[in-house]
Amino acid sequence: MIAAVNGEVLAIGDDRLDVSIGPVALSVHVPSPVALAARIGQPVALSTTMVVREDAITLYGFADAVSRDDFLTLTSVSGIGPRLALAILSALPPANLRAAIGSGNLAALTAVSGVGKKSAERLVIELRDRLGPAPAGSVPAEGTTTAEPWQDQVRTALLGLGWNPRDAQTAIDTVATMAFDDGGNAAEQPLQALLRAALRSLDRS
Repeated sequence: MIAAVNGEVLAIGDDRLDVSIGPVALSVHVPSPVALAARIGQPVALSTTMVVREDAITLYGFADAVSRDDFLTLTSVSGIGPRLALAILSALPPANLRAAIGSGNLAALTAVSGVGKKSAERLVIELRDRLGPAPAGSVPAEGTTTAEPWQDQVRTALLGLGWNPRDAQTAIDTVATMAFDDGGNAAEQPLQALLRAALRSLDRS
C-alpha cells in the first residue's frame, strides 16, 4: 500500500497528476481541484490509496488524509466505484460532503455527474452516521440551496483550495458571464472547464 506520494509534478490532466519520485514517476488520479491547483515543476504532497483489480492497479491521491478517508468510505457504499467517488470529492470537499449527507440534501449530491437519486439516497442512509466531523476550520459553502448546481460545485472547489467566499463568488459571477468556445453558457460546460475559468479569473485579479 502506498500511503503518500511526495514529489515533483511532471504532467497534469483533468483528474490526474504524474509525479516524479526520484527515478520513478507515478500516475495518480486526483480530484479536479487538486489537479487544477498543481503546477508543472512544483512539489506536491498527496495522501494516497491504491485500488487493485484484476485488470488494473490504480493510485488515487488527495490533498489530505481526511479526503482520502472520505474516498474509502464512499467506495464502501454499494454502487459507488472509485471514479464516481472521485467525482463526488471533486465537487464536495469534506465539510460540504458532511453537510449534504447529514442534512439529507439530495439536490447537492445529485448535482454531481453520475449520482442519481437512488445513489444519493443510499449515500445518505449508509453514511449519515459513518462520516467523522469535518476538518477544523472548514465550513460548508454558503448558498447551496439557491445557486445553480454548477455554481455550488465551483464554489465548494474554490473554498476547498483555500479561496475565501467573497473571492469564490466573484469568480463564479465572472464565469457566469463568459462566452465559451463552443458557444454554450456556463451551465452547459464540464466542471473542469468551469474551474479552470474561475481560477484564471482569480489569477488575474
